[in-house]
Amino acid sequence: MAERIKILSKDWDKPNSWSLETYLASGGYQSLPKALKMQPQAIVDEVVKSNLRGRGGAGFPTGMKWNFVRKETMTPKYLVINADEGEPATFKDRAILEWSPHMFIEGLIIGCFALDCHLTYVYCRGEFRDGPIARCQQAIDEARAKGYIGKNILGSGFDLDIHVVSGAGAYICGEETALLESLEGRKGYPRLKPPFPANAGGGLWKSPTAVNNVETLANMPAIIEKGGEWFSSVGCAKNGGTRLFAVSGHVKKPGVYEAPMGITFLDLLNDYCGGMREGSTLKAIIPGGSSAAVMTAEEAVWASDFDTLKAKKTMAGSGGVVYLDQNTNMAHALANVMRFYAHESCGQCTPCREGTGWLSKLLDKIVSGKGEKQDIDNVHQISRQMEQKTICALADGAAMPAKSFIEKFRADFDALVKG
Repeated sequence: MAERIKILSKDWDKPNSWSLETYLASGGYQSLPKALKMQPQAIVDEVVKSNLRGRGGAGFPTGMKWNFVRKETMTPKYLVINADEGEPATFKDRAILEWSPHMFIEGLIIGCFALDCHLTYVYCRGEFRDGPIARCQQAIDEARAKGYIGKNILGSGFDLDIHVVSGAGAYICGEETALLESLEGRKGYPRLKPPFPANAGGGLWKSPTAVNNVETLANMPAIIEKGGEWFSSVGCAKNGGTRLFAVSGHVKKPGVYEAPMGITFLDLLNDYCGGMREGSTLKAIIPGGSSAAVMTAEEAVWASDFDTLKAKKTMAGSGGVVYLDQNTNMAHALANVMRFYAHESCGQCTPCREGTGWLSKLLDKIVSGKGEKQDIDNVHQISRQMEQKTICALADGAAMPAKSFIEKFRADFDALVKG
């Protein structure tokens, strides 16, 4: 196995990895003064070269998004961090906030300078209050005391303030426009697009806004230090750098692992997680959080990058990977997933509000042994009718696993219904 490249997790095995002292000792806050001496557009150009894709789920090119924001010149600009990590099976952003918050803070400052943003918000999942939020706020306070945040940062003339905002536990606020609604003090309903957040009229307080994930910004110090071309070379085509995979399920060593973009799910399982548990054989893989279409064991050889998985009709999503063994009944697994989406739908769009509830009721009926063959067909049909008919992607995120579980593991459903 080739030597592992660690960008984001390089300090995680050190004592007090979250402290300013540990981060400084490992070269932290050395990219910031370098960035402050660059032209902001030059920073964005390096991010474009890096082929860094957003790590929140959609995989949109970060440099392209930043260029959209920079083109808007008539109003203030904002950078908002989506730390509302609510996707089931995903827990890698909380690892960054707990174990290397200063890396994220340095990346955030660099990003704000590149966008000419002087006020930024970190919107955190409410359940993070006692751990990640406390660590993040501690890192902000330490950075401010050192002059990395505030007025005239390091004598550059650049001013920046950072605020941490705690959400109230709504999964829908992980959608960028619902997050902005919540940040402005309203109910977290997704907005119609266009205008998009990056454009005037669509972002925070109608100003151009880049909404980025925690992991995305944590890569900035490495990109500034070693250059965009180096970062791009670590990953695969159009998918630069490493990625944090939050691995759970029936593996020997679940956890958060940093691996190059494009690693196959089989290599991630065997080389990083120690393989399946004793007595377990691989049956299915959820590749990118619960909203991703499920994969079979035979498909474990697929690469994990955004483009490959999109071509395969699934997605890399949020990096939450679940390996399931032969004892898993996929109908029960899907019923559990669908209860979550029925509970978390904001109710704004009828196909989602009614569709997720209907799917959950039908699947509960099937797994209780009271279902009929037509109920399975109805789940599949309802899922297809929900797709691409709502303001945000929550309905699609429920429909994608529902369709794929039935298409690839129909026998598990048939075994539970009458006749």
